[in-house]
Amino acid sequence: MNVNYRLAVTAVMVAALAGCSGSAERRRQANQDFNYLDTAPLSSWNSPSGSAATVSNEYAIPSKEYPGAIGRAVDIRPPQQVLALIPGARTAHNSDGTVSLQLVNSAELDELWTLTKRMATERNIALDVNTAQMLETGWVSWNNEDEDTEVSSRYRISRSTDNGQNLYTIKLLDWREGGVEKPVSLVNQERYSILMTNLVMAKYDAYEREKARLRAEELVKQIPITMGQDRSGLPVIIARAPYNVFWERLPSLLQMLGFTVDGRNRSQGTVDVSFRNPDESFWVDLGIQPVQLENRDYKLQLGDLGNRTSITVTDEDGKPITDEALESIAPVLAAVIDKDNQS
Repeated sequence: MNVNYRLAVTAVMVAALAGCSGSAERRRQANQDFNYLDTAPLSSWNSPSGSAATVSNEYAIPSKEYPGAIGRAVDIRPPQQVLALIPGARTAHNSDGTVSLQLVNSAELDELWTLTKRMATERNIALDVNTAQMLETGWVSWNNEDEDTEVSSRYRISRSTDNGQNLYTIKLLDWREGGVEKPVSLVNQERYSILMTNLVMAKYDAYEREKARLRAEELVKQIPITMGQDRSGLPVIIARAPYNVFWERLPSLLQMLGFTVDGRNRSQGTVDVSFRNPDESFWVDLGIQPVQLENRDYKLQLGDLGNRTSITVTDEDGKPITDEALESIAPVLAAVIDKDNQS
């Protein structure tokens, strides 16, 4: 099955050429002529008749065939790099272009394996082989501005836990250019194995971010509210949630209580509000006594206590509200949070 997956220069291509223009060939080749290829080969030194040359082998260059591309065949593109998106994972590049990830534990390996198969399904990448330890993909096509034509590749993805090592490996198996199978160069072997690895890494990162977001949402829901004291012994409301979490949640809670948020300053921890006491039915539905506040403007001051947030309230004249008024706010905040969680 030929899967047409179009990949432009995206986040997974971490080493794109900067400032290059023109054809794909120019992006891969050095930006000068190749006249040096016409240089005459070195010849042996012939001493004049009757002279004796002093010979030293100190700087002798051994005669040998050196493999590798020359001239226009030299690929000047920066090498791809595996995105470091899995904490603690170590990357290895093998001599055959294979990319291996050594993960911290087997749970991460299992999760990465599951996400690999999920990514294949989402991107319509065929899995010609699908076993517990090995996957082989169908043809994955890449449309890349660095290439003259569409290239396609097939991959073998495997996992193992031998000798206590949690290894995840991607190897490029077959290569096509313009729909024609060809031998793959070591440069492309490594380059496109890394591209495939980065697709998986990006999927893992997105999955972990989503899990963190859901955990944060759950944390935001559970915010116990109590009374406490500051360092001076004055009463304060304590929200048992980090400052950043409570800061985001507070405006909606205040609106439910009859406050209008007129302005906020996150760095200073201030919230300017106007209060208009809801009607009696609101407090009956909430099942709690009304707050002991007059209909006027107030300023809330939030303090960052690490995993907790302190709240004090002053009136429009900058004077702290009474202890009784402050203490009446705490149970109301707790009740509104509970009601909001149930909605």
